[in-house]
Amino acid sequence: MVSMGAFIEGLYITILGVTVVFGVLIILSLAMYGIGWLERRLVEKETQAVEAPSVAKAVEKPAEEAPKAKIEPKKLAIITAALLAYTAEKNAQLRPLPFKKLPSREWGLYSLQSQMEEVENFNYELGKW
Repeated sequence: MVSMGAFIEGLYITILGVTVVFGVLIILSLAMYGIGWLERRLVEKETQAVEAPSVAKAVEKPAEEAPKAKIEPKKLAIITAALLAYTAEKNAQLRPLPFKKLPSREWGLYSLQSQMEEVENFNYELGKW
């Protein structure tokens, strides 16, 4: 029978162990939160640094924008049809992969048989049979 002192000592060890585990988990979660916060701050600084020069350039020279090249609708339709025909031809050339043949069931039966023999041999060695 377990004495009361041993029981209380086991209870103290259990409480100490659980406290240590949760303490370490709290420290890890705070570290991860801090790293995420720091990363967000650094990304915000980089985006602000990148946006400031681009806004200044847009304000200084709005008239010098490059004209956008327009594709005529007829040419766009021809290009789209050619791409669709090409992808359809490529998909037609693909062949489905054959399924792999399942291994024979003899291997599984052999493993079960060998496990049963090991158990029987163990029982014979102990003298239970």
